[in-house]
Amino acid sequence: MTPSATPEPSPAPVLVLMATLNGGPALQEQLDSLSSQQHTHWRLHVSDDGSTDGTLDTVAAFAKAQAAHGRDVAITSGPGRGFVANFLGLLAGVRDDPAFVALCDQDDVWLPDRLQRGVEALSKGPADQPGLYCSRSWVVDQDLQNPRISAAFPRPATFGNALVQNIAPGNTILLNAAAAQLARAAVSAAQAVPGLPAHDWWLYQLVTGAGGLVIWDPEPTLRYRQHRSNQIGANKGFGATTRRFSAMLAGRSRSWTDANLAALRGAAHLLSPESATLLEAFDRARRGTLWVRLTAPSKLGIYRNGTLAQAALLLSLALRRL
Repeated sequence: MTPSATPEPSPAPVLVLMATLNGGPALQEQLDSLSSQQHTHWRLHVSDDGSTDGTLDTVAAFAKAQAAHGRDVAITSGPGRGFVANFLGLLAGVRDDPAFVALCDQDDVWLPDRLQRGVEALSKGPADQPGLYCSRSWVVDQDLQNPRISAAFPRPATFGNALVQNIAPGNTILLNAAAAQLARAAVSAAQAVPGLPAHDWWLYQLVTGAGGLVIWDPEPTLRYRQHRSNQIGANKGFGATTRRFSAMLAGRSRSWTDANLAALRGAAHLLSPESATLLEAFDRARRGTLWVRLTAPSKLGIYRNGTLAQAALLLSLALRRL
C-alpha cells in the first residue's frame, strides 16, 4: 500500500485588532486589503470609539461577507478615550491565545503579503520568546498617491533605543503568542497611566524590556495614508522633525517619558533584571547634573537612530526636556 501523504499544516491563525472612529470612505479600502491577504487564516476584532458616520455599517457588511469564508468579524464598543486607550483595550481583550496578533489602523491599505511576511519572520524565532515584527511603509497622500518610503532604522532594536525612540509603527506590528500574552499581562499597568503617548511605543519598550525579539523589516508592507485627521503622521521629513522639536521645547517629550516609565514600572516584574536596572539608571540620569545627563547615552547604551535624532536626544537631555 502507498503510504498516505502527510497533510499540510494549517496556516497559523492571526487575530487582527482594529480601532475605529469615523473611518469614512478609507475604511472600505483597508478592509478590502485585509480580505486580499496571502495569509488567509485571520479573524478581525473591531473596537469602535463612537463613530457617527457609516463606519459601523461598513464593518457590519464586511462581517457578513467574510462569514461566507468562515472568518469571524467581531464588533465591540471602545472606551471612548482616544486611539491609545482603544488599542490597549483591544489588547486587554485578547483571551484565546491566538498564534499571532496584528494591529490595524482604519485608513491604511495593506500590501498582500503584510501578514505573511510577519508570520514567516516571527515563526523562525523561539515560540516561547516574545516576538514583535514591524516594517517600513509606503507613505502616501489621501488618494494613495505620491508614495515615499518611511524612515529607516538600521541600528539594533534594544531596550536602550526603545526608552528614547519608537521604531515600531503600530500599523505594521505583528505579535507572536508569547508577546501577546506579555502585553495582556502588562496592559492594566499601562491603562492606569494618564497620558501614555502611544500604544506601539509601549509595546516596543515592553517586548525589548522583557528580553524579547524585535524584527524590523526594511521592506514596506502597507500604504500609510496621510491626511489631516491622522492621529500620528509619518515619522520622516522636515515636518516631522519640526513637530518633534516643538514637542521637545514645549516639554511634551518629558511628560511622554514620565508616562512611559510609569507604565514600565507598573510591569517591572515582567522586565529582565538588566532592563529593570537600565530603566532606573536612565530615570536617575535624566534628573541628574548636566554632566550626568550628557554622558548618560554613552554610559547606559541609550540611543536614537540617525545623527540628527541623536543630537536632538543630547539637546533634550541638556535642556531637561526628556
